[in-house]
Amino acid sequence: MRKDHTLPRGELHRLRHTSVVLEGNPLGDPVEREVYVWTPPGWTEREQLPLLVDLKGYWSSALAHANWNPGGENVPERLDRLVAQGMPRVVVVFPDCFTKLFGNQYLNSAGSGRYADYLCDEIVPFVEGRFKCGGPGKRGVFGKSSGGYGAAWHGMHRADFWSAISINSGDMGFDALYIPALLDDLNLLQKHDYSIERFWKATTAKTKMGFKETMALMDLAQSAFYDPDTTQFMNMRLPLDPYTGEFIPERWNNWMAHDPVVMFDTLGDNLRKLKLVYMDCGDHDNFRIHLGMRRFVRKLKAAGIEHTYEEFDDDHMDVDYRMDVFLPILAKALS
Repeated sequence: MRKDHTLPRGELHRLRHTSVVLEGNPLGDPVEREVYVWTPPGWTEREQLPLLVDLKGYWSSALAHANWNPGGENVPERLDRLVAQGMPRVVVVFPDCFTKLFGNQYLNSAGSGRYADYLCDEIVPFVEGRFKCGGPGKRGVFGKSSGGYGAAWHGMHRADFWSAISINSGDMGFDALYIPALLDDLNLLQKHDYSIERFWKATTAKTKMGFKETMALMDLAQSAFYDPDTTQFMNMRLPLDPYTGEFIPERWNNWMAHDPVVMFDTLGDNLRKLKLVYMDCGDHDNFRIHLGMRRFVRKLKAAGIEHTYEEFDDDHMDVDYRMDVFLPILAKALS
């Protein structure tokens, strides 16, 4: 069932890929994964279209963007409509980067695996070779929330690979984002003697987890990306004293070094190499991410780096409608 059956329909290709770089990953996550690729209606490889990569937010995988959306559009349907409305034609890949930590930040980490390499060295070349698309100057990456963090990270670390990024409500401004969250999480950890392992196992064994519990699992998992300890349960450790809530400078500094706002000071100049830096965020984001986005934009302005930033009247949830704005901008920049 599609929202609009009159639109020309692109094709969603369901492929399998076996990774080399994820072999022996620290969480024991699978190396063979599905990859979805959308091609526009009437596509032929002779078109040599640009390639866009979709990085999904936490607690999900980009494969979920192809799920049926009752009363609305999934992303392939949205792409069909946008192309029919005049958006430049592109190929879009939906990679599966899900982990036992229930999500991904799309960087290389001793706590999760080499997911930046997985995307740049394996998935993109795999899709480009199969569909004769992308290539230097014609690659873009977009994502919301943790996916937006991934877009920011890749834009600063891999500007020689990507040519355009879209950061949509992307994790940044870590003090505003994580400090209040981690302090709240201590109330849940307290019931498990402040043990991440006990809390994790008890919570994931439930038939139904509460919202605060799922958020705490996500918050704690970030330590495996930003400050991993491979001697600990699933490579996680707290950046604070769980009894007093006092942050441990060495631990917290490791987190902050991964904040895009902080990374900008040493890596931000790489963004000049990109054809497009697009950013947007709701002006009352539930996780206070708009504050970090504003800081990042202030640094872009001070550095004289061309960019587009839009705030809109909404929070963090259910904002896929913003794709109607930024996907055509990305496609145009790469066409």
